[in-house]
Amino acid sequence: MDSGSLQVFMIPVLYCALHDPAAACPTGYTTNKTVSVWGSGGRIELTVAKFMALQKTVQPDWYQSMADGETWQSNTSRKRVRKSVDRTLAHLDECLLEHQKSQELEGVEVFGVVEGGDILEERIRSAKETAKRPVAGFCLDGLQTGCMEQALRTQLITAVTKELPEDKPRLLQGVGRPDEVLACAEAGVDLFESFFPFQVTERGCALCFDYDVSPDPERAGRAPPAVLELEENRETAVVAQQNGDLNLDERTQMTSFEIDLKDKRYQDDFRPLVEGCGCYCCKNHQRAYLHHLLVTNELLAGVLLMIHNTAHYLGFFRALREALAGDKLDLLKRRVLREGGRQTERKD
Repeated sequence: MDSGSLQVFMIPVLYCALHDPAAACPTGYTTNKTVSVWGSGGRIELTVAKFMALQKTVQPDWYQSMADGETWQSNTSRKRVRKSVDRTLAHLDECLLEHQKSQELEGVEVFGVVEGGDILEERIRSAKETAKRPVAGFCLDGLQTGCMEQALRTQLITAVTKELPEDKPRLLQGVGRPDEVLACAEAGVDLFESFFPFQVTERGCALCFDYDVSPDPERAGRAPPAVLELEENRETAVVAQQNGDLNLDERTQMTSFEIDLKDKRYQDDFRPLVEGCGCYCCKNHQRAYLHHLLVTNELLAGVLLMIHNTAHYLGFFRALREALAGDKLDLLKRRVLREGGRQTERKD
């Protein structure tokens, strides 16, 4: 490396979660000694021994301990929630004991899981007890999109993070929508899962929300053309949330932060997905081409959309880190949520 240059290397980190955050997980299969996971071959019942054997084989950089996370439904009884916390703590103790005896897992870190459903007292108890164990971080489970209103989620996260050490990261599972990410980051969450771009891609959609908080006076109060197209989607999503109950299907429904490239309006639209985006897809292809690939079921559509959606999502998190460091979180929230300075004019 030259003395006057600086090279930054991205170091990949392998994290092993218990469940796939992009897929709904059936409930009713947890016992005192086992949890069930689902793969292409169906249901697999895991004991702590089997779970830890998998970790020894994969040898991730860090993994979450086994947990009973089947208490996210709002009608779950207090007794069932208490049992979930007790089981999860017991699983954590067994995992830690096996981890400490394993040479294969030397240097691998364990994240303890905080459960408790929507019951504040159980959430706090779970957090306090988990924090007593020698874990490297914490997974906040059972708070995923569709489980509860954001106000309750924020209240629970705020209470939980007060009981956790500040020098250990808090990972929130099952939340990836930009508006929810902003609220949860403000409540004290450090890490999020990156499944949201995949879900958007599976819908044949492209992320195009605004997250630019650069000090550009000419840009103030003015949204990029692509962002203006989201206003109608946002209004529709708000009405749907007001008229419908919360459910996990919300994780697979189109959000107000994306455009549907399968729509006929894009068949003669020769603009990039997002003006100014530097990803390979936006620099080399137009919306009309992506529309054609989608309606003809070409596999390349998913590849190009995933490139863009991942780049856009990573850009959002880069902006979030900069906003937190520069005390600009309120400005970022206004950009992402389009609060204030909203334009009624639309560009065809």
